[in-house]
Amino acid sequence: MHKERLWEELYADDMRSDLRALEMLLAVAEQGSIGSAARELGVSQPAVSARIRDLERRTRLDLVERTPRGSRLTTVGATLADWARDVLVASDRLEAGVRALRATRNSELRLSASMTIAEYLLPRWLTELAHRSPSTTVALRVRNSRDVAADVMSGAADLGFVEGVGVPAQLRRHQVARDELVVVVGRRHPWARRRRPLPVTELATAALVLREPGSGTREALERTLARTGVDVAPRLVLASSAAIKSAVESGEGVTVLSRLVVADELHTGRLVAIDVEGLDMRRSLRAVWPSGVRLSEPATELLRCAGASGRNQGRHQG
Repeated sequence: MHKERLWEELYADDMRSDLRALEMLLAVAEQGSIGSAARELGVSQPAVSARIRDLERRTRLDLVERTPRGSRLTTVGATLADWARDVLVASDRLEAGVRALRATRNSELRLSASMTIAEYLLPRWLTELAHRSPSTTVALRVRNSRDVAADVMSGAADLGFVEGVGVPAQLRRHQVARDELVVVVGRRHPWARRRRPLPVTELATAALVLREPGSGTREALERTLARTGVDVAPRLVLASSAAIKSAVESGEGVTVLSRLVVADELHTGRLVAIDVEGLDMRRSLRAVWPSGVRLSEPATELLRCAGASGRNQGRHQG
């Protein structure tokens, strides 16, 4: 029987899953008997005999010559054992390759994060991750929330962090922090001296300076104002929070940003927070990853770091 024909028949009988039988056959060839092969493999002689009989049944070949004085491989059995050696070597190589790929996967973490989280929260989490998992390397892309979700769904990122209210149904989500959006103006703006809360309608007519569509901060603002029947019509659109803060500090514009982003400017008085009547802009910041996908150990560890940081922050604020 030709080698190719034999393997076709083995495949038809689902032999691909029974490498152990080939391993035992090869051990018999190398050790000279079923008894010696059993001792080498650390199993019982009946177990080896039964496995080889099953192999004979599936291949429809006589592989072992059994006599009162013992057993030895037939010529056909020796030929199959020789071929089995190539299969087992290839199997070992495949197994080693899979282990190497797992090790690589478990040492690399590709992140995509919206700007506020990337600038004000992730650095602390990644510092803690470096202490817990020093062999992990991290690649970070800073995007708006819509693009973060796209990165995760396409496989360009293992884990994403978003500020947006809406998360695609294909993604799992996990809250990693709480945040609040605040309306702010420069200290020379007329509203900076205001003592009473601002009507929502007056905010809608202001010279708003906002992030681009797709930004989590802008999406949260639009949804919040939509519940009051107000549309957002920005006077100026800028691509970064730093640019927005600079524009508002030096002019008469109004913006809405995360409290995390403007904390220093509020503390020093360069920006002033404005209360707005009936406007609750608290929000969740979330990690996202594909539904049905098991997170790698570094990704799971990073979520633990984020959770620990959040608990510590809560105790400090309390």
